[in-house]
Parts: sequence; C-alpha cells; structure tokens
Amino acid sequence: MHSRRHSREDEAARRLWQHPESILEGIGLAPGGTFIDVGCGDGFFALPAARMVGPHGRVCGIDIDAEALVLLQEKAFSEGLGNVVLHQGMAEEIVLCEGCADVIFFGIDLHDFADPIRVLANAKRMASPAGLIVDVDWKKEPLPIGPPPAKKFSTEHAASLMAEAGLRVTAIAESGPYHYIITAMPGP
Repeated sequence: MHSRRHSREDEAARRLWQHPESILEGIGLAPGGTFIDVGCGDGFFALPAARMVGPHGRVCGIDIDAEALVLLQEKAFSEGLGNVVLHQGMAEEIVLCEGCADVIFFGIDLHDFADPIRVLANAKRMASPAGLIVDVDWKKEPLPIGPPPAKKFSTEHAASLMAEAGLRVTAIAESGPYHYIITAMPGP
C-alpha cells in the first residue's frame, strides 16, 4: 500500500468533499465503542472516531506505514486522546482480537490490499456478533481525483468480496460525490 500521509491543507481540501464525522455518525458510532480503522494512515477517520467514542471507548489503527502511525500518535497525544492504540503491519496478517469490535472500518483503501478477502475475513473475526464492517471507497468511474477506474472496486465487486469472506451486506449507499459506503455484518 502507498503512503497516505496528508498535510493540513490536504485534509482541509478533502473535507470539502468528505466529512468523516458525518460518515461515522451515519454508521452509528457511539461513545464507549471499539472502532478498528484498517489502513488508518495518519488518522483522517481514526481521530474523529477517537473523539466520538470518548475516553471509555477505544480506537485501534492498523497500517503498514510506520511514519503515518507516528504522525497519527502525535496528533492523538496533542489532542489528549489517550484512547488510540496503533499497530504497524499488514492487515492480511493482523487480528487484534476475537469478537471485540463494534465497527471495523475501511476508509478508501479496500482496493489497496493484496488480499482483500483475507483482510475482510480478519475483520469478521474482530467484529462482535452485532458489529459492523464498513467500507467507504471510490466509485468505479472516472473522477477528477482518486485512482484510475481500473484500480477501483465496483459496489458489486466489493459486496461479492464481503460475501466471500463470510459477511452479510446490509446496506449499499452513496457517500458524497466520489464514494460509496457498504455496511456488512458477520454471518451469512
């Protein structure tokens, strides 16, 4: 996976077309929850999630990019967020817990993994029985930003990968001008 570190200017520009707090509220992230951000980068979704789950919740970030994780940890410390725990490595190889998470989140990155089915199967293992697995990703069409269409997953393909990993898709919707959001749960 490529590095996903962004400057403050990049984040401000991204917020013009993607609002992480609204997305997280829309999936029902609540105080006290456990949120696992797979491919968390430097925290575009992880930091708002940490604020939302509060001091009794936990945000676990997984990323292959050690430098992005250092930056995310610095941001969390500077905000006084002591509920962020980070893990460096490949998502294909990491299972942080069995059935502990309320939300396992993929923020515009499922298409980047070498083995997305294995990553989704790991997400299923980490999700609580009522937990959500959420994929926000690029629409598979030419767009003024983002990767080329050949790199993107259609909603049908992403949903089929989820099903192959043993997940039950519960909703597919648009998420702003450039993305879709798929929500799934463990089980057939």
